[in-house]
Amino acid sequence: MKATTALPILPLCQRLLPWRLAGLSITLLKATALEIVILAGHLLLYPSGITQERRVAPELPQPDAPQLPTERKPPVVLLHGFIDNRSVFVLLRRSLAQHGRQHVESLNYSPLTCDIRTAAELLGRHIEEICERTGNREVDIVGHSLGGLIARYYVQRLGGDVRVRTLVTLGTPHSGTRIAPLLDAHPIVRQMRPGSEVIEELRQAAPDCHTQFVSFWSDLDQMMDPLDSACLDHPDLTSRNVQVSGIGHLALPVHPAVANGIRQALDAEEAAEARPAGRADGLTVA
Repeated sequence: MKATTALPILPLCQRLLPWRLAGLSITLLKATALEIVILAGHLLLYPSGITQERRVAPELPQPDAPQLPTERKPPVVLLHGFIDNRSVFVLLRRSLAQHGRQHVESLNYSPLTCDIRTAAELLGRHIEEICERTGNREVDIVGHSLGGLIARYYVQRLGGDVRVRTLVTLGTPHSGTRIAPLLDAHPIVRQMRPGSEVIEELRQAAPDCHTQFVSFWSDLDQMMDPLDSACLDHPDLTSRNVQVSGIGHLALPVHPAVANGIRQALDAEEAAEARPAGRADGLTVA
């Protein structure tokens, strides 16, 4: 089951221009310029994210210290995309921390990784370690691009739904993408193609999967061919697709409006359980 929500980014006046083609050209130009700026900034930050981050156990309160009742939120695990690392999540981590997510961790997987299944197994071991270290039974995951596909494979095919409460994907090719055919020399790129063995495995039945899925997809995502391949449509999964207008692939884990949508998605598990199947919940960001 799925629901679809629109997440507009551009100002209302630009979206209502009568010259649709001219408006589209301006929108595409702005989105491309933003992608270039983000790419330049990310190249500067990339060296800082090459190594795995240091794992720190949360500080436990003193037994005799007075404690105020607080809502304990699950840890958030961030999983980057193809040929990337955890530095892509610098701004998103800050946003999550500023809004009450006290435990946020990133997992780096090697750019030499050649199998989504192997990466999903590594993710599973990492999540088990987080749960043991923090005392939490579940985690939330935010996966960008390939990272979302790895996380979905873990949840759907390796029993990870018992550990993952909510999985948010950003520009993830759930049904495969045909972009950049010259990259087919890399095995993991071939696994992201429509009709690959991994994509077909994810089409199979997933009865009693407990994880909530939220898929953010952009109408200007240059990495998705077709664009709606970033939407998650599976009869056994509780999913919601959020359309983002006016930004590209690299902006999804960076843009503050998307970060706000991610926070809402992570905080909405109880509301999602109470929401009738197939109904959009009206998430919008101006």
